[in-house]
Amino acid sequence: MPTYISLLRYTQKGMETVKEGPNRVEAAKKAFKAFGGELKQFYLVMGQYDAIVISEGPDDETAAKLALAIGSLGNIRTETMRAFTEDEFRKIIAGLA
Repeated sequence: MPTYISLLRYTQKGMETVKEGPNRVEAAKKAFKAFGGELKQFYLVMGQYDAIVISEGPDDETAAKLALAIGSLGNIRTETMRAFTEDEFRKIIAGLA
């Protein structure tokens, strides 16, 4: 399954209810499973972003749906990237002309 890295920033609403964060992470795990994916890791971070999520999903369309569904709740803004494993990287490079 493809891997995705999502960079999260809390909105004002998300900060005002930040104590509900652990429950929201659990709800996100359930949402990922419902869409056929898995939230693999959640990290609270310091700096430009507030959290990072590493997940897997069946395809890019599903990843986009998840980002929109979770973002529409108004607690976070997301920036999601498709991540390629080292093996996938080697295959891509091998295919260059």
